[in-house]
Amino acid sequence: MSTVGPANTTALRAPSAGRLISVDVEVGTRLALGQRFAMVEAMKMEYALTAELSGIVRAIAAEPGAILAGGDAVLFVEPADVAVEGNSAEATTDLDEVRPDLREVLERRRAIGDEARADVLDKRRAQGKLSARERLGELFDGGFLEYGEFALAAQRRRREPAELERMSPADGLIAGVGAVNGDRFDAERARCIAMAYDYTVFAGTQGYANHLKTDRMLHLAETWRVPLVMFAEGGGGRPGDSDVTWASGLAVPTFASYARLSGLVPIVGVVSGFCFAGNAAFLGCSDVIIATRDANIGMGGPAMIEGGGLGTFRPEEIGPVSDQAPNGVIDIVVEDDAEAVDVARRYLSYFQGHVGDWNCADQRELRRAVPENRVRVYDVLDVISTLADSGSVLELRAAYAPGMVTALVRIEGRPFGVIANNPMHLGGAIDGPGADKASRFMQLCDAFDLSIISLCDTPGFLVGPEVERTGQVRRVSRMFVTAASMTVPVFLVALRKAYGLGAQAMAAGSLHEPFFSVSWPTGEFGPMGLEGAVRLGYRKELAAIENDAERQAAFDGMVAQSYAQGKALNVASVVELDSVIDPRDTRNWIIRGLRAVPPPPPRTGKKRPSIDTW
Repeated sequence: MSTVGPANTTALRAPSAGRLISVDVEVGTRLALGQRFAMVEAMKMEYALTAELSGIVRAIAAEPGAILAGGDAVLFVEPADVAVEGNSAEATTDLDEVRPDLREVLERRRAIGDEARADVLDKRRAQGKLSARERLGELFDGGFLEYGEFALAAQRRRREPAELERMSPADGLIAGVGAVNGDRFDAERARCIAMAYDYTVFAGTQGYANHLKTDRMLHLAETWRVPLVMFAEGGGGRPGDSDVTWASGLAVPTFASYARLSGLVPIVGVVSGFCFAGNAAFLGCSDVIIATRDANIGMGGPAMIEGGGLGTFRPEEIGPVSDQAPNGVIDIVVEDDAEAVDVARRYLSYFQGHVGDWNCADQRELRRAVPENRVRVYDVLDVISTLADSGSVLELRAAYAPGMVTALVRIEGRPFGVIANNPMHLGGAIDGPGADKASRFMQLCDAFDLSIISLCDTPGFLVGPEVERTGQVRRVSRMFVTAASMTVPVFLVALRKAYGLGAQAMAAGSLHEPFFSVSWPTGEFGPMGLEGAVRLGYRKELAAIENDAERQAAFDGMVAQSYAQGKALNVASVVELDSVIDPRDTRNWIIRGLRAVPPPPPRTGKKRPSIDTW
């Protein structure tokens, strides 16, 4: 190895130690600035040596195979201005050229895309359904980053690779990250993770590879506190995967990981079509379930039911929407996939922050929302829609426990949760399902720092022997326990009746528990309903009046006297209420109340251990 070159030459040296594997020039070669002249191997990697000056090669200092130390000479070059063919300015790289390794990736990606699977997706189109990939495409703003797109079913022992590529693209689960409602909220608030089971791949079942993919996405959601949307259509666990080492399949962390997100980030479950077993378990752990009218949801599908010796059923017979909406499983029923995605985006928006673009109805309409006749019913949803920003009301569990309304709304662009008694059902009395519905909704609002507006018009809790057989004592008490554990402010507005423990439950336990307790002029208060209180308290006096007309007149007088005692203005006069307000000022009270409370502290983890699934 030469260390000294000819006169008037400059050494081109190896920058670091390695084995010289080639010298690409000869003595007399014209060498351009930046031209490769040798290759060195170090740590099993090859490094190109390029000229630091232009000139003519006058000597070669080392031969291929030589072991070089850093700084050893490889060539000696006489400096000169030279131009070498292939190194001129005109010689450029074709940026459109696709190398074989990239071509393989692109061809595989095209093969698993919807365009290459038109024959499989035709049936979906005929059913009016979106593909799994389309569902995520509609959910996210302007596309998404897909994770695990090249996964295949763990069935290599049963099938050839080409067959698996055709049968199991992405192993039946499309997963990705992106932005939702990014046109209204900043990037931090718009971020979202979503997964969609692909029913065209083994009926949307949960295979080994897609379990791994799901675990990966759930870990990201938990670590980075990213909201999650799960499109859960599918048939549960897949029995046909052969390339696995498990025996029972019961040690997968997926279900625990999904459930652990409860109360940490908003979780939206969406289902269209059949959803059974493991897929339904994900759905049931979600904060909200959005389902199309053709959905069927069950913890056991046809095969499981038949395998258990419980009979043979078509999937359409198991858990239809006509069962699962009235029983409270489904929160929102929609017509089709497109509406389901739209509602999912809308639901997430309430947990992303406030918006500046809003309008509302003429608030003077609220002055006539409650009839002057104190026993005439009215639709409390009309009150809510008038009070809230126009188009901002999203009711949850509308078909379940109709005596209690739970809804997400906006007031001046700010999100709130609303609980309200519905006098059109049982006069607004709170039954067991209504208490369950309100309690669970309060947990949801508290978990994600949504202030609660309580619109009270109730004669109290529903009573009677039949009601008590439903577990009324425990169920209604949930409202007290839940309210006592909340940290979000409650704003109580009594629309009309506020009687007994039911009214106290609507007031988070007491009229002095909410940040404010106000009433409309139609408000009336007492330990129990006026008529019932008079009948009980004055039973002997009324019974002593023999004339029916006189007895009724006496009864009416006593009711009127009790009403005067419990009317809102009188209750406010002893400071049990904070004020009696003009109904048109309700929005003003709510916004001023919200501004008066400190904002919630920054979240570092869960506020509540979880949100009840029921």
